[in-house]
Amino acid sequence: MLLEAKKLNTFYGNLHAIWDIDIEVYEKEIVALIGSNGAGKSTLLKTIAGSIPMSSGEVIYKGLHITAEKRHKANVMVKNGITLCPEGRHVFPRLTVHDNLKMGGYIRQKHELEAGYQRVYDLFPRLKERYSQMAGTLSGGEQQMLAIGRALMSSPKLLMLDEPSLGLSPLLTEKMFELIQEIRSQGTTILLVEQNAVSALSIANRGYVLKVGHITRTGTGKELLESQDILSSYLGV
Repeated sequence: MLLEAKKLNTFYGNLHAIWDIDIEVYEKEIVALIGSNGAGKSTLLKTIAGSIPMSSGEVIYKGLHITAEKRHKANVMVKNGITLCPEGRHVFPRLTVHDNLKMGGYIRQKHELEAGYQRVYDLFPRLKERYSQMAGTLSGGEQQMLAIGRALMSSPKLLMLDEPSLGLSPLLTEKMFELIQEIRSQGTTILLVEQNAVSALSIANRGYVLKVGHITRTGTGKELLESQDILSSYLGV
């Protein structure tokens, strides 16, 4: 097992955002987290990544308990191989595409960066075409490619993607899910939050359904797609 979270609880002020959540992620899986807006999906990713503190619970990564405060910090998590690509892209608009990627590889040695650039440009040829362009002038789809590429520059073992298809056209959305599968085929495990639940479950090995901070269902992607109550409640079909 690559990652295990046990009894995670997180608060935003007085708001109890996630409740006693347990999840497991195995190497080279795609695991989807689905649920309505406000269900706690993004909060769960940020808690695992160390971007926001957990109130209680435990995160185990590659057999190492990383709940201790000195370990469970975002920069430490990246060095250990866990990277979060957050919702909303958050590229550096006044830096070039290439410099954005360089920022993502800050933990890597200089001689390792070239392999990182090559991997990203092979996955996203459009970024190679625009490597000297300011990130703020890219289209929304190109900025999403850049955000994922930047996350890949740290060579993560676990890549957590938060709404990678948000705001993309249907054609670009289809391409994005193909690229997520390609990233997994290269050996990177994916924990995926996605409003496009049908597409997410279609490529996922397993999935978790969140509702108001609680996990209410789990199963293989196929099982969840075939569940009529899941289709009705969460997928709108």
